[in-house]
Amino acid sequence: MTSTTMNSTESKQLPPYPAPTAQSMCAFLAEYATRLFSSGATCIRLEKNVTRIAAAFGMEAEMSILPRHISISVVCPGSGHSFTSVSAIREYPISFAVNAGLSRLSWDIADNHPDFSIIQQRFAEICSSPAVPRGALLLLVPLANAAFCRLFGGDAVAMAVVFAATYAGYLFKQLLGERGIDYRLTVIICAFISSVLAAADGLFGLGTTPQIAVGTAVLYLVPGIPFINSFCDMLDRHYLCAFGRMTHALVITACLSLGLCGGMMLMGLSMF
Repeated sequence: MTSTTMNSTESKQLPPYPAPTAQSMCAFLAEYATRLFSSGATCIRLEKNVTRIAAAFGMEAEMSILPRHISISVVCPGSGHSFTSVSAIREYPISFAVNAGLSRLSWDIADNHPDFSIIQQRFAEICSSPAVPRGALLLLVPLANAAFCRLFGGDAVAMAVVFAATYAGYLFKQLLGERGIDYRLTVIICAFISSVLAAADGLFGLGTTPQIAVGTAVLYLVPGIPFINSFCDMLDRHYLCAFGRMTHALVITACLSLGLCGGMMLMGLSMF
């Protein structure tokens, strides 16, 4: 649990028009922080961005970041008004585009002081910006996984098998996600499908590196961002968030392993 306050030097230049009320600013910052957190931002980025936006309007912001909730208090020194908002962190896909766009918005607010209505409009536009097309992901993710296969020493046949296995697994991942299936169950199913298909390399003697094909076919499910963010939060002494993100990453990794082992057992492959 941490708190952040505005530096006095950051509030010298205020916008030329009336600032929003502390209540409206608190509501906006709560929504901003939860969306930024869900998009894959670290706690230190949340602190800096929220403080920067509040300081641009001559206000002070204090926040507490928990694994499932964010509490923000905004104080307007001139009037003495203060408001607190507690927002639940909703599940959104990790998006580097949204992450970067919201960070750029905080800097633009600090440098150019746009009208608050314009800020809200830009925030909505960033959050509703179109994601990477589904067809492009279905091509790029298998290509990346096939490249990992080659990086670990897989031959051309293993790369082709990994591409096909990843394509099928990622397609099911998209379909299950659209239907609101629990992500942990989705990971188990997708890892099972990819490992079963990748086992064809060894069962039919298609290549010389079947074990690499099976091992790399499920790499697209590894929760890399939660692992990295948990380490960054730990360095910044956000221990509760670091523990929460690490636990989430370990649970996803366990689900991945369960699906992989199930596929190998079904296909009669030895784990050792």
